Amino acid sequence: MKYINYYNGSTIYRIKKMDTSESKHDRKSELEAFDDTKAGVKGLVDAGISKVPQIFISPPNTSTNNSNPTTGQFIFPVIDLQGINDNQINRKKVVEEVRDASETWGFFQVINHGIPFDVLEEMIRGARSFHEQNTEIKKQWYTREFTKKVVYNSNFDLYSAPATNWRDTFFCIMAPNPPSFEELPQICRDIIVKYSEEVKKLGRCLFELLAEALGLNTSHLKDMDCDKGLSVVCHYYPACPEPELTLGASKHADDGFLTLLLQDHIGGLQVLHDNCWVDVPPTPGALVVNIADLLQLISNDKFKSVEHRVLANRVGPRISVACFFSTFFLPSSRLYGPIKELLSEENPPEYRETTVHEYATYFTSKGLDGTSALQHFRR
Repeated sequence: MKYINYYNGSTIYRIKKMDTSESKHDRKSELEAFDDTKAGVKGLVDAGISKVPQIFISPPNTSTNNSNPTTGQFIFPVIDLQGINDNQINRKKVVEEVRDASETWGFFQVINHGIPFDVLEEMIRGARSFHEQNTEIKKQWYTREFTKKVVYNSNFDLYSAPATNWRDTFFCIMAPNPPSFEELPQICRDIIVKYSEEVKKLGRCLFELLAEALGLNTSHLKDMDCDKGLSVVCHYYPACPEPELTLGASKHADDGFLTLLLQDHIGGLQVLHDNCWVDVPPTPGALVVNIADLLQLISNDKFKSVEHRVLANRVGPRISVACFFSTFFLPSSRLYGPIKELLSEENPPEYRETTVHEYATYFTSKGLDGTSALQHFRR
């Protein structure tokens, strides 16, 4: 039996480098050993590993070979929000662009969105600073109790996913009931608060545009509390010695209403479009917007929640900050189903009603296994 020794500054942990023929019990033991370090993937890289441990190796059907076959074939949608409140002509044009992108891609980038460039840069630096601080400081937030408002760990689905992703994550719930300022990590608390306020304003704007794109009143989605909850999720993807064997994030769709993503210059995010993986180009100052599952559900498949993934890379770390609009953490019995104004005899409801909490619980228990959680809620 071969082992990888990991030293976190006070304790040596032995993580087995297993053969694929070994039992699921052995995999569970290896996962537990990795989890117990509370140092994440970054800890392995800092220890100088040169081979990807078995728990991270993706199943054959998720191979990243030929991962960029579509270069030049597609133009990823970019929407300029400049002047959307100046006149109806500009706004109508943007609404049409949002409708087209949401129906066909499920993804688009926005520019001139109102969040200052220096705030975006500071948020990237803040996310990186959290992950690169001393492990003994950082691990005070390490937990798998997702009821907490401030959480740091590696792979929320560590024990349920087919393969572990090459990624560490820190997240905090910032609306409607954020943690106290003192509960946030000192190294990045100022920018998290500042960035969250900016994202909430942009989110309200986007939900208005999306409502109009569905032919609804401007405030319809906001009145449904789609913009009520916000989580800020800071991902850290260390450099990987064998990126062809693993993924930064397995194929998945998001479980909330809407996601806003800030990414650095390294790239690696890919969207599944027309059955091809398409790179989402890192664009300075831009934010990536994607429709999430619950917005596809309430729009009755009018808008698409599209699968995406993140490639591992020899270059790193890659930093991204995803802001999820969802109220999964609130004890609400409010039911969400296809919006009645969008239904007709020709367009009957495709989904049963569900609560956000039920949907998120199913999504989390399923993990990033490459399948859509939406199928569980179809009629």
